[in-house]
Amino acid sequence: MIIPQTAGQRLRWTATDAWVLTVRTLTHWKRQPGMIVAGLIFPIVSVVLFGYVFGSAMAVPGGGDYREFLLPGMFGQTMVFGIATTMTAVLNDKSKGVSNRFRAMPMSRSGVVVGRSLADILNSTLELIVLIGCGLVVGWQWRGGFGDVLVAVVLLLWLRFAVVWLGIYIGLVLPSPEAGGLVWGLLFPVTMLASTFVAPTLMPGWLGAIAEWNPLSATVGAARYLFGNPGLTGDSWAAQHPVLLAVLWPAVLIAIFLPLSVRRYRRISG
Repeated sequence: MIIPQTAGQRLRWTATDAWVLTVRTLTHWKRQPGMIVAGLIFPIVSVVLFGYVFGSAMAVPGGGDYREFLLPGMFGQTMVFGIATTMTAVLNDKSKGVSNRFRAMPMSRSGVVVGRSLADILNSTLELIVLIGCGLVVGWQWRGGFGDVLVAVVLLLWLRFAVVWLGIYIGLVLPSPEAGGLVWGLLFPVTMLASTFVAPTLMPGWLGAIAEWNPLSATVGAARYLFGNPGLTGDSWAAQHPVLLAVLWPAVLIAIFLPLSVRRYRRISG
């Protein structure tokens, strides 16, 4: 095989291999639809549990229906769980020797991790569509225009794309799938310590400040604003500029973990 020499050749090489890896991952999911269903069970159960069981006792700052407050939070939480989903897939490839086979092939090192991220974002789009449909069934609705709804969906997927790179990096660093269980455990407090289920203004002062600056809170707040849902309160800079932060936080995560993931993969591929 002729190794690409110019920047254009290397870019085409990376893009081609990334697409091949994307199709490979999507084919696996197509043959194992239970994986997708399992990923949707938790958010659907949470919507029913919090929306109907606890919803009557939950307060929304400024008034409004709690289910309309809750659903954007569930959309955001599901996107963040992409960390563990991607991490698990990367760890499984390592443990089964798939990564070793990739190393033995004339493949672009960047294309392998880029392909994983592209497959995940396509799967995430499907997840988000299903969750929005479930939200409409339980009484949630958006009150903004179609353009605002589209921007909200893009921001949710933008967050998912960012945390996918964090998941890839963690999967490349951890030694075994068993070690990944710790990450699943940490995701719950991280996603709870945000505006997912409760407005930060109802939390103790120091805890509310942490929750307001959580990247998840920024995306959830932006989604609530764009969907026209209740719960947008707070005097802090973070609470007043959720859309801007929903753009910046994922950009920072991508800027950090995309090059780290590519570098880590290249290092273990030596």
